[in-house]
Amino acid sequence: MEQLAKTVYRTPLTTSTFLNNLVGKNVFFKMENQQKTGAFKIRGASYKMSRLTEKELQKGVIAASAGNHAQGVAFAASRRGITAKIYMPENTPDAKIKATENYGAKAVITGASFQEAYEAACIDQKRTGSYFLHPFDDYHVMAGQATIAVEMLMQQPFLDTLIVPVGGGGLISGVAVAAKHMQPNIRIIGVQAEGAKVMHDHFHNLPAPCSRFAGTIAEGIAVKEAGKLTLPIIRHYVDDMITVSESDIATAIVYMLERKKTLVEGAGAAAFAALLANRSTIRSKNCGIIVSGGNMDVSRLGFIQQLAQDGTVSRLA
Repeated sequence: MEQLAKTVYRTPLTTSTFLNNLVGKNVFFKMENQQKTGAFKIRGASYKMSRLTEKELQKGVIAASAGNHAQGVAFAASRRGITAKIYMPENTPDAKIKATENYGAKAVITGASFQEAYEAACIDQKRTGSYFLHPFDDYHVMAGQATIAVEMLMQQPFLDTLIVPVGGGGLISGVAVAAKHMQPNIRIIGVQAEGAKVMHDHFHNLPAPCSRFAGTIAEGIAVKEAGKLTLPIIRHYVDDMITVSESDIATAIVYMLERKKTLVEGAGAAAFAALLANRSTIRSKNCGIIVSGGNMDVSRLGFIQQLAQDGTVSRLA
């Protein structure tokens, strides 16, 4: 944590009486949407960058990202004075692309999914010899994300459950290891979108469907393949993995905007969406929710509101 103290914010852990009453438990929101670059990804990217040598970085860095890792890498690269090229899928919100470029990185928009952008980045890395900074399947990246759990348990030692959004698994891997080390009995629950649930299926040993990816408003956790390093950690340290619908996510975004006066992106709302949709079955007295990011394209708010109204708002009211 000391290595990141000068780079990242110690984000607030907040609560809401209305939302506590709604779900029937004390809920504590770790507001990583208020982090530098608007998401938690800067933690892992910055820590990984701090561990690299000048020789490793002499040809710059390459990364693939749905948006938030891109900004984290771009920021960390600018701090070290090196070049960064980030491959991003075509569905990446404009706000994330522009923010990445504003931090000095070159954004290359390609592919219909994170996986396709990732494959293009790997080809470029082999051609240029730049250092590839993986968004989740890297132990140093996981260690950087783990600082979220450390902060949460320092801010509220009585947390008995942490609900964490899951894409490739870097966040939940770091969080689970750190949290279980500090508090062995704490429960860790991962959340994926129904349209991108590859880690959920691996966790529950479900047969692989013909297509594991159908798209989601939570593009930040839309990953086609499970991490080779993260999956074993998740199987060992995580207690459960659940999914949420698109309307569940939209409903959580609306509640956060109306009740917390804060805008969160789809991935950032996924953990709270899981608690809203499963509040009668998730047993917890003091529940921690990781609000992983807030970099949403505001032009989509109307669509999000309609999606919430068409789905779960009626049954959650």
